[in-house]
Amino acid sequence: MFKPKYPSPDAYTPATIRPTPVSAAHSESAPAPAKTPIALGGLVQNSPGTALALAAGGIAGVLALASVAVSLLLAVAVTAVALSVSAVVLLFLVRALRQEFKSH
Repeated sequence: MFKPKYPSPDAYTPATIRPTPVSAAHSESAPAPAKTPIALGGLVQNSPGTALALAAGGIAGVLALASVAVSLLLAVAVTAVALSVSAVVLLFLVRALRQEFKSH
């Protein structure tokens, strides 16, 4: 059951390799043949289930990106509020120190 099945030796014929002579005077080789495009139409089966799966995957990706963006914006907003509160506290401390030095 778990043994590999090899094709019989007569099922294929090995390709013959012909060496091409290379001369120093004529180093320009023939242009390579153009590759034919591969048709991919038969590889993917389109059905309502695959369309639904693609739509669900797209929605999940958009929701994941949106949650990351919202969390980054929230982090920026929290940092801005913390900096503004600390700036107001420092302003009050500096004013209090100036008034204290003026009174002396």
